[in-house]
Amino acid sequence: MSEQTLEGTLSTRVTIDLCLACQAFWFDGYESLRLSPASVLALFRLIGEQAPRTPIALTETSRCPRCDATLVPAHDMQRSTRFQYLRCPAAHGRLITFFNFLREKDFIRPLSTAQIDALRESLQVVHCSNCGAPIDLAASPVCTHCGSPLSMIDMGQAQALVAALKDAEAHPKTVDPSLPLQLAAARQDVEASFAAFDQHPGWIQDVASAGLVGAGLSSIARWLKTHG
Repeated sequence: MSEQTLEGTLSTRVTIDLCLACQAFWFDGYESLRLSPASVLALFRLIGEQAPRTPIALTETSRCPRCDATLVPAHDMQRSTRFQYLRCPAAHGRLITFFNFLREKDFIRPLSTAQIDALRESLQVVHCSNCGAPIDLAASPVCTHCGSPLSMIDMGQAQALVAALKDAEAHPKTVDPSLPLQLAAARQDVEASFAAFDQHPGWIQDVASAGLVGAGLSSIARWLKTHG
């Protein structure tokens, strides 16, 4: 694993461990909850900029990097979204895949029936964003290997996060009469940028190679490169 130091809440710093080969993060204690919105977006960018690859399955033989104890499976819920990870029995931390990290942050939602039908017009098979197994769109909208439904990045959530960050950057130290107009312009900029993200010329190719979640993350990464 390699270390990544990020901005935390209340002007703190959070150092996390990540493994790009396994597509997973290790969080000591409650580090995941201490990430600032800017840091969550930075991790989105990091995930989205990775070359498409099949995730390495995390197994129950995985061990804690702090005490070497065998990690145990855990299930949790954020609002109405369920996610899972492997935790240290001595409470040193947890190992969570990129996919489940996004579920924890409530940035993934299942596709609607209409969206699945539209996807079938262009593709026959997509790869599961959770385990990488192929999903035959003609047979089922659910991965037969791990049971995950076809899911994608909730661009409304992503849009809200980026707009909030733009609002914070635009907020001056002193009161500026033009502030409401600045914030409105920031929101419109984000809305326009994300409105047709799935119409990008490379969208279908991204879905075919990186899966639906990966394609959404690639769209966010492209947007961030041009908008900072």
